[in-house]
Amino acid sequence: MNWEQLLSLKRFGDTNKRLRKEQNETRLGFEVDYDRIIFSSAFRSLQDKTQVIPLSKTDFVHTRLTHSLEVSVVGRSLGRLAGQKILEKHPQLEETHGYKMNDFGAIVAAAALAHDIGNPPFGHSGEKAIGEYFSLGRGRRFKEALTPKEFQDLIKFEGNANGFKILTQNKPGISGGLRLSYATLGAFIKYPKESLPYKPTKKVTDKKFGFFQTDSNFFQEIASELGLKNTGSKGDISYSRHPLAFLVEAADDICYTIIDFEDGINLGLIEEEYALEYLIKLVKNNINTKKYNRLTNTADRLSYLRALAISTLITEAVEIFLHYEEAILAGEFHQTLLEKSAYSAQIDDIIKISVENIYESEEVINKEIAGHKMLTHLLDTYTEAFLPDETHLDSHFNKLVLKSAPGLNFLKDEESVYKRLLEICSHTSSLTDGFTVASFERYSGKKL
Repeated sequence: MNWEQLLSLKRFGDTNKRLRKEQNETRLGFEVDYDRIIFSSAFRSLQDKTQVIPLSKTDFVHTRLTHSLEVSVVGRSLGRLAGQKILEKHPQLEETHGYKMNDFGAIVAAAALAHDIGNPPFGHSGEKAIGEYFSLGRGRRFKEALTPKEFQDLIKFEGNANGFKILTQNKPGISGGLRLSYATLGAFIKYPKESLPYKPTKKVTDKKFGFFQTDSNFFQEIASELGLKNTGSKGDISYSRHPLAFLVEAADDICYTIIDFEDGINLGLIEEEYALEYLIKLVKNNINTKKYNRLTNTADRLSYLRALAISTLITEAVEIFLHYEEAILAGEFHQTLLEKSAYSAQIDDIIKISVENIYESEEVINKEIAGHKMLTHLLDTYTEAFLPDETHLDSHFNKLVLKSAPGLNFLKDEESVYKRLLEICSHTSSLTDGFTVASFERYSGKKL
């Protein structure tokens, strides 16, 4: 892989090559990507989607929206720092093609801003609820009507793949979705492979999949334009990651490690003194002891340590990225950047505490149980309305459901069972936590 191709400004529908040196410096193509994402309805819905505590009653806890904004800020710093060094190492990128340090930051920031845009209500528990509806629930009745890869898309429903669908989906009058640059779309795709074969390995890109069968052709067009390394075999679609996807992933890892931990402290789920001790271990080589000791309350100390921890991990992640740049470009680097961190033991300790005290707290578990039941009920309601069996063709209730979901009405004319099911899943995934609750109460007759 080479940087000139990887930094492609091409967008869906372009017939002529976009050249960086011809870009308007007041509104660069990569910066337009950020603007299009932040003004999209899918991004706005993240304001009422779970990051740590579902349906939290406090005004402090992060939502997917605040988390995504913070990840984009960290991503911008990672991209700029890495871009500065890459341009020094490959001067022709700037001298011949006109690329700037900020271009790298803009790409990573935009991809990071969108990294959770396809996630369903109630976080990763929502993904499992959708997948299990088809693997364990009533959705199994559709298996014989689907190909193995189509069925795998559903039983392992993936927020990353749904995000790619949202960003690129053709709609009446809207071709190419948000029409983001291929460089930003490449950086967005953490798992550049289809759902089958499902063979998890130690390679980070084999952990999940990045696109549904409906989007495979466009994904391959993007991969070809960017020059991603083809790693597929026997007709299966799989590629090496876009290098900047490692920085997007690092930005996410840094934020959820440190900031989710901070949320747990502020919610009283993690003891303050105990937590501060763990953060100090992470920043012990960079802490200004005199400044820290002058801080008189826990909130100020926590804020200082959080900022220092994020800064420390940004610097190190960039150093790791640059050290392994050649291996990354060759498609031979198969770990997250933070797995190579000198602070990996401290990071693991913090994540372990967060899992035990936050993600597996009684409040979170109880709300995830309720969320699982609600999403299952919605999927049942939608599939029965849009794919009724012979005994329910004239169901009055189903006709009412069709009228209540105008965003899915086009499915009545869609012949493919797979496309109908995928759109139902994507629609359900697009709902906010609060609207999921309201929809469940309406369809189950619990509330008018």
